[in-house]
Formats: sequence, C-alpha cells, structure tokens
Amino acid sequence: MNKQIRKIITAAVLGIAVVCSEAAAEKINRFKVVTRHNPHVTNFDSLSSLTVGNGQFAFTVDATGLQTFPHIYARGVPLGTMSEWGWHSFPNVEGFQAKDALANHNFRRGHPEYYSLQIKHPERTRKAVDYLRANPHRLHLGTIGLDISDTSKIRGVNQTLDLWTGKIDSKFEHEGVKYNVETVCAPDADCVASSISMEGGAKDNKPAGNIAVAFSFAYPSGGHCDDACQWKADDNMHKTTLEAGKYSAVITRELDNAVYYIYVSWQGLADIRQTGQHKIVLRAKGGRLSFTATFQESPRVEGPSDTGAISSATLDFVSCAKASADRWRAYWNEGGFIDLGNVKDQRAAELERRIILSQYLMGAQEAGNIPPQETGLTYNSWYGKFHLEMTWWHLVHYGLWNKPRLLDRQLSWYATARDKARAIAQRQGFKGVRWMKMTDPSAEEAPSNVGSFLIWQQPHLIYMAELLYRAAKTDEERKGVLDKYGQLVDETALFMTDFAEYDSVNDRYILRGCIPAQETLKADSTINPPFELSYWLTALDMAQRWRARRGLEPAIETQQVMDKLSPLAYNAEGLYLAAESAINTYTDRRMTSDHPALLGAFGMMPDSKLLDKTVMARTLRWIWDNWNWDKTWGWDYPMAAMTCARLGEADMAVDALLMPKRTNTYLVSGHNYQDQRLRVYMPGNGGLLTAVAMMCAGWDGCTSPVPGFPKDWDVKWEGLLPMP
Repeated sequence: MNKQIRKIITAAVLGIAVVCSEAAAEKINRFKVVTRHNPHVTNFDSLSSLTVGNGQFAFTVDATGLQTFPHIYARGVPLGTMSEWGWHSFPNVEGFQAKDALANHNFRRGHPEYYSLQIKHPERTRKAVDYLRANPHRLHLGTIGLDISDTSKIRGVNQTLDLWTGKIDSKFEHEGVKYNVETVCAPDADCVASSISMEGGAKDNKPAGNIAVAFSFAYPSGGHCDDACQWKADDNMHKTTLEAGKYSAVITRELDNAVYYIYVSWQGLADIRQTGQHKIVLRAKGGRLSFTATFQESPRVEGPSDTGAISSATLDFVSCAKASADRWRAYWNEGGFIDLGNVKDQRAAELERRIILSQYLMGAQEAGNIPPQETGLTYNSWYGKFHLEMTWWHLVHYGLWNKPRLLDRQLSWYATARDKARAIAQRQGFKGVRWMKMTDPSAEEAPSNVGSFLIWQQPHLIYMAELLYRAAKTDEERKGVLDKYGQLVDETALFMTDFAEYDSVNDRYILRGCIPAQETLKADSTINPPFELSYWLTALDMAQRWRARRGLEPAIETQQVMDKLSPLAYNAEGLYLAAESAINTYTDRRMTSDHPALLGAFGMMPDSKLLDKTVMARTLRWIWDNWNWDKTWGWDYPMAAMTCARLGEADMAVDALLMPKRTNTYLVSGHNYQDQRLRVYMPGNGGLLTAVAMMCAGWDGCTSPVPGFPKDWDVKWEGLLPMP
C-alpha cells in the first residue's frame, strides 16, 4: 500500500459492520490546504459578504470589514449579527395558543389525529396560524459599521478572510484616506472585536479626521425570509439607551418582551454618544481605534467604568484576535481532513475550495447548542426557525469528520424537546415521540400543511446517536453515549414502530398518511415512499442494536415491522417510483421537479433487503439524464453523489457534486446559493461535507479504498469515519 494504511474496524469491537478504507500515512499540511482557499474580495458585491463567528454567534461584514452598508447587502447575503439566544415575539394581544391551529385529519387509522395546520377559516384561526408561524423569530442584534458616506467614494477594496485564524482584513480608500480594518469574533463570547486605522488625506497640516463607528438598531421585521430588520418601524416600538463611561459603555435594547445588552469597550481616547433614537456613535480622537462589542441576553452586575473595561471578562482586540486564532487552529486540527492538492483533474481545485469553505461556515455558524436554521446565523429564513428534517444535512458530517463534540452539543437539544414531541404523538394516537418539523428553542411546533405530515425527520435522532457511538474512543465514552441517548432512541423507535401500519391483505407493513422528503406528494394518497422505507429499516435496526448494547431484549413489535416492511416499488420499466402510489413518477413533470429523494434510499442509506441495486442503478441513470435539475435543492447534489458512490460510479459522484446548476452554486464565501430568496443554504454545505467524507472513508461493508473518487485521483485524507 506504499504510504497508505488500511483501517479495518471490526464488528466485534464496535458492534458495527466491517469497514475497509485507506488513509494517508503522511500527515497532511492542513495549514497549507486551508489557507490556499482564503476568500478574497475586491469590490462591493451583495453576494460577497464574509463572516466571523464561533458557531453560536456570527457577525457578517461588507467590504469595509464592518457592517457599514447593510442596505446594499439586504437582498444579497445580509450583514447579520445573530446569536442562538436572540429571539423576539410580537405582542400576543389576542392570546393565541398552539391548540388554535390543531385540526383532526382523518387517515382512517381508527383514531383521531390532530395536526398543526395552516387553517384559513375562520378568521381568528387564520390569524392564530399566522402568528404562531412567525413567532418567535430571530433577532438581528444590531449593525456596527463605519460612519462614512456611500460606496461611490470608496476605492481600492482589498479584503481577505484568513480561514486559519478567523480574521477578516479589509483595506480600502475613502476620500483619499486609507483604511485598514481587522475584524474577529471571540470563541467563547458573543463578542466582535475590531481594530481600525486610517492614514493620509491630511490638508493644510490638519489631521484627516477621526475614526467613527456607528451602532444602529432596527425593529424586527418578523418576515419569512429577510435580513430581519424593519428600519422604518415606529421608533417608539423599541427603545435604545446608552450608559457611557470613559473607556466603556452599556447599550440596552428593549423590544416588547425582549431585552438584551451590548457591552462596548475601547482602548485609547474616544467618545461615545447617542446621536439618534437608535444610533450610537463611537468616535476616536485620532486615526486609530480598537474596540469590542459583546452581546448578552442578561445584564452584568457592573456598569460602565471610568478606569477601564466593563469587567475582567471583556476582551480587548488583541486578546480577542489571539483567542480566535487559537480556536480556529484547534478546529482545523480536530477530526478528519481531506487534501486534493495532488489531484490533476481540474475539478479538484473547486471541489476542495467548497470543502474548506463549508467547514469554515459550519464552524462559524453551526457549532452551537440548538439545531441550525437553513441560513445559519446570517439572516432569517422561515422566520429564523429551524427544521428538524434538515438536521441530517446540517449535522451528520460532524460524526463522519470525527468531531463528535460538535454533534453532541446540538443533538442534546432533543432531550429538551422530548415532552412536546411526546405530546404530538399522543394527540395523533401514536406511542413514543414524534419529532416536529419547523420549530424554535422552545420546541413548539409551527403550523404547516406540509411540515406537520413529514416523517423523515423521525429517524434522525437514532442515526446521529449511532454516529456518536461510533465516534466514541473508549468503552467509557460509548457507555456515556448509550446512557445519554438510550431512552430517546427507544421512544423514537417506538413511534416509528407504531406508525408502520400492518397490511393484512399482503402480509406486510406499510408507511402511509405522510408527506415524504419529495414534497410534491400528498399526505392523503402517498403509500410507501422509498427513502422513508429504507430509513425506517436502517434506524429500527440501529435501535435494536442499541438495546443489545444496553443489555436489553429486542423490541418484539419493532422486529415484526422490520421483518415485514414493504420493499421499494418499481414500475414496468424497472425504475423505482417516488412512492408505491406514485405510478406517474416518470410521466408527470411535477413529479420530477423536486428532490429526487428516492436516490437517498441507497446513498444516504445503506444496502438492505428492501432494494435491488440493479434497479437503483437504472433509476440513477434515468434521473441523471431526465430529472428537472433546475427545480432541485442544494442537498440533492451530495445525495446523488452518495448514490453514485455506493453504485461504483465514482466519476459521476464527482460530477454530481459539481453539477453546473443554480442551486449548486458556491459563492466566494462558500455559501451555497439557491435563488433570490435563499442566497444562503447551509444544508448544501453540510451535505457536501457528508458526501466527500463517505467518498473517502467508505461505508459499512466497503472493500475499496477511497471508493467515491476516480481511481486516478490522488486523494489524501485522514481522521474520517466510515458511513453506516
């Protein structure tokens, strides 16, 4: 094998199938790989904003290195300042409750099933639905930008994001004055720090001027998909107050039921004043200024200080920049890594760029304590709420890239949602817990005529808990995972078992009364969607193995479902159907204008008794040639790549990841662009990372090294884990 080492993980050790893969013995120079993809911006482009963040808090800047021109970027990649804790609700003056959106949907299963739906009549119910969907929504915590004029007076933009340290360095000239702005985010606080200097522009022996930084605050928009800012709202709807000291200040924000604080500190001589009802300006006495702004949902005991920073916890720019560099260095050196630098194929450079930038974006925006929203911490989509069916795409890569700590942090949220998930199952007449689709940190289910019928989010908890178990290094760690998630796995599997319906005529179990991942199908008529069938079998098998690991007997009813679960249905041409009931899969254009989710049945999911690989290979070819790819989403391409890889079509797998379609576009920042509404789509980034990890490290039962890449690709990788 020359310099490569074959890693074989046996079932006897970890309780999983035998895996075969190869990894590079020679250590990869990670710094070299990462930094060759540092984003570089040379003009004002609304799709070229860059972000610093710590996974729980993110601050997105324009070409000045701060948020100087938010209106220019509002319809591009907005200049967000967002934290996991930043949520707001409009006053609930009519007292709407979750029960106001419930309706019994009769699937003829012998019991009432109450779903949270977008009911239009009567008027009060419609208003309740609208309120419950839009509240709570995420807060934009405030913009921090240079207090300068419009972009027409700016020249010579030269901006670079150093991925290795998490620092954005921005240079430009404004009215003859040269600016240099450095921006970082603290790793353990919702704190942005900046160092600003300016040179030139002096006339008649007078200084060019003083650096001024403006803090501006908008009222929340509560919009479905926007920058979350309502700048033209009545000023009296929110309140901004300033308490200033010599070297620090406290800004208090009050918006209906939400209150939060910004602790600003600076080094050197400067003056801070409130110049408008919701605008505060920090002005240095000279051409240099460094400051930090820390956002908090609770007040500190101490107030502004006349002698120094607000408290010992407040960082200055230098310490913040060092902490950021230390954090990012550790992040890049943790877990797995891929190097495509020796690959001669011209596709490799762009693929590696997407991989590196996707890793950065995940670390900056999706490494917190709650599941992420589709647009991360950049701007609001679906009112800022997160979608639990998307957690597979957001989080699975952490398991495969051997970063279980970051997966565990977000998976832990499910325990806080357990009671409400159990209540959903109970009101629909099922056992166990039924995980909601669209929700917020409170785990309240948002009304939806589609989301409330989805089921493919249900097995995610089991699948991701299994990844944590596999990533554990010691018996003690594995026991800790089993103890933490064992009951949740059991309750999740209990609903799945109960939801599967016995078809006595054909002596089998079926899945019906649901909307599958391909959302063009209807809940009332859909029977046996293929991805969901495969996922059901995979996750129930994992749940049974979890019981064995915990010393428990297998669940008898679960085993009965597994033994008699319906196989995937195909048509006379030998092509898998989008559902057993969807006989028009290949003749109705609407059916081929959404996620080709049936590919996930053997791609995201492993081989099983339910499917025939020959039929899946034929189906893949038809979809590749005929699907309406212009109507797909960012995660469809990595999903297709995983199916290609499992079927031995490595060259197609690479082509899938780089298919030249609008929804497979990756911006200079690495964000996966979808359309004018979704300029950021993090499931695409997470899906890419999942796919390439699987294409390198393989999967259970794999017998080929680097199975998802062409044989002539010199792919170097280390530290990745195989896919189930």
